[in-house]
Amino acid sequence: MTSRTVVLFSFGPGQFSVLRNTCEAAGYTPVAYVYCRSKKPHSPTSAEVGEGLGQVLGDIPPGMDLLVPGSSEGLLAGLSGYRPDLFVVYGFSWRLPPEVLRLPRLGVLNIHASALPRYRGPAPVLAALRNGDRTIGVTVHRMTERFDAGPVLAQRDDISLGEDVSAAQLWKSLNPVVGELLATALELGDGEPQDESKASYAGYLEPEFSVVDWSQPARVIHDQVRTWRFIGAGLGPVATVGGRRVKVLRTRLEPGEGIEVNCGDGPLWIVESAPDSPS
Repeated sequence: MTSRTVVLFSFGPGQFSVLRNTCEAAGYTPVAYVYCRSKKPHSPTSAEVGEGLGQVLGDIPPGMDLLVPGSSEGLLAGLSGYRPDLFVVYGFSWRLPPEVLRLPRLGVLNIHASALPRYRGPAPVLAALRNGDRTIGVTVHRMTERFDAGPVLAQRDDISLGEDVSAAQLWKSLNPVVGELLATALELGDGEPQDESKASYAGYLEPEFSVVDWSQPARVIHDQVRTWRFIGAGLGPVATVGGRRVKVLRTRLEPGEGIEVNCGDGPLWIVESAPDSPS
């Protein structure tokens, strides 16, 4: 039987590996890998792209092309010649235009880090953290022109979100789940429509989320700090503590070490902070 061809899209080398291995095991031949270089088309290249590309180049097989487009027009032009059977997308930051979605014969599968229709949009993990969710979901669905709204092929909603989870830890722990769900999805057809009555949106963080409001409940502020720590080491919302402006890097809800501060519904303890440097 002639192998079907697939083009893979992702935001990092770890995601590329799980997509490639799963698709090859299902009888698909990856012919190209599209690596996301920026948050949006025509925008500056992200700082971490160079390191990621180095890892990808060490893992990509001979004969498989690597595409790093700077625009949607370039993406369409670069992909048109492959005549692919399928696209598989995991974390690609750009919204694929309709012309790109129509290229593969078997459509486009997208892997989204939530139990859709909850947390559609670009930042589902940040939404789960700020809302204090104890678990996170993963969904494989058919991509349509509506953002994260296509039929669901495979889904889980039981992956633990640790109290001190980092981005590197989470993506690594999700890889086996993604592989399992994608393998299932590749064997299925049209999928099940999403329940629109349960849909919610997870957009990027608003500017106000970078400042602590001590009138909020302690749990809300604690999860605000956790969210920023997930984004990156040394990041935290700014707060006034004892007359000084600091970045709050780590907090605890139970009595213990740290500086006790009063919140809207009770105390919270600041375990780690740093001076706020003026921008």
